[in-house]
Amino acid sequence: MSKSTTLTLNVLKENFIICRLPSSSSVPSWAFNGPFCSITKTNDELSIITIDNDQLPKDIQCERNWKCFKFLGPFSFDMTGVLTSILNPLAKADIGILAISTFDTDYVMVKDKHLDMAIDVLKQNGHKVNM
Repeated sequence: MSKSTTLTLNVLKENFIICRLPSSSSVPSWAFNGPFCSITKTNDELSIITIDNDQLPKDIQCERNWKCFKFLGPFSFDMTGVLTSILNPLAKADIGILAISTFDTDYVMVKDKHLDMAIDVLKQNGHKVNM
């Protein structure tokens, strides 16, 4: 990917939540709500990213108030620099992220309080952001 390549990102309208459950947990049905969810199981944990809604049990460890950028792909696996073209400008602006990759594309999440600044930074770095 050349430095001058412009990426197009869509901001998903929903608010997202990141939950941590014990690694022995089954995936709950509430995990599959909304336009995006990500489920990752390791020996240490079961992490679920999904929309924030009333179906979530109150006793689960969660981090709320995330907004999600969807990269308009798909991108081939040999294409390099896609994530770094987004992550580097956000890091320079001190905006923390959570990145998730799928077979076709990438998603980057930022805290809701940083959304406007993140959009400005990405636009200043030549990317197109659709709300």
